[in-house]
Amino acid sequence: MVKEFKKASQEIVDMLTHGKIGVSSTDTIYGVIGSALSKKVIERVYKLKERDPKKPFIILINSYEDLSAFEIDLTEKLKNFLKKIWPGPITVILPCDSQRFEYLHRGKKSLAFRVPKPRWLRNLIKKTGPLVAPSANKSGLEPALLIEEARMYFADNVDFYLDKGITSETPSLITQVIRK
Repeated sequence: MVKEFKKASQEIVDMLTHGKIGVSSTDTIYGVIGSALSKKVIERVYKLKERDPKKPFIILINSYEDLSAFEIDLTEKLKNFLKKIWPGPITVILPCDSQRFEYLHRGKKSLAFRVPKPRWLRNLIKKTGPLVAPSANKSGLEPALLIEEARMYFADNVDFYLDKGITSETPSLITQVIRK
C-alpha cells in the first residue's frame, strides 16, 4: 500500500532507512528518493525509471562533510568552494574511483552531489543518510512538477509520496570538479 504524506515524518525516515523508495519534492523538481548507500535500492530506482544503467544519479547530502562516506577527500580550496555554493541548486561532480561505489558511479569514476536548500530536506537526509534523487519521471519523459504527475508515472510502484506542492521547473545546475 502506497502512503501519502504532506510533511517529512519519522515514518518516512524509517521507510528510507529500511530500503523503501518514494517520490518527494527536492529543492528543484520532484525526485524518486531512496538510500544512496543501498545497492538494492539503487537497482530498484533504475528499473522503476527505466533509466540507462550507465547514467549515474545525483546524490543529495546534508553537508559537504557527508562526502567522506563516499571516500572523497577534499582540499581546503574545494571545501571553501562548496561552502559558498551549498546549500543550493548546484550539483557538483567529484572524482570517486572507489570500487565500493561502482553501483553508483557506473564505471564513470565520479559522483554528482548536491546539498539541497530546504532545511526540511537537509534534516531528512541527516536522519536517513545520503539519498539518490533522480527526477520523478520515466526516462525520456518530462519531469513531474506536481505530485499528481509523479503518480501518473509510478502509480503504486513506489512506497510513498511526499506532496510539497508545486516545485521549480528548473533542474539543478551541474558543474564538474577536475583535480590536477
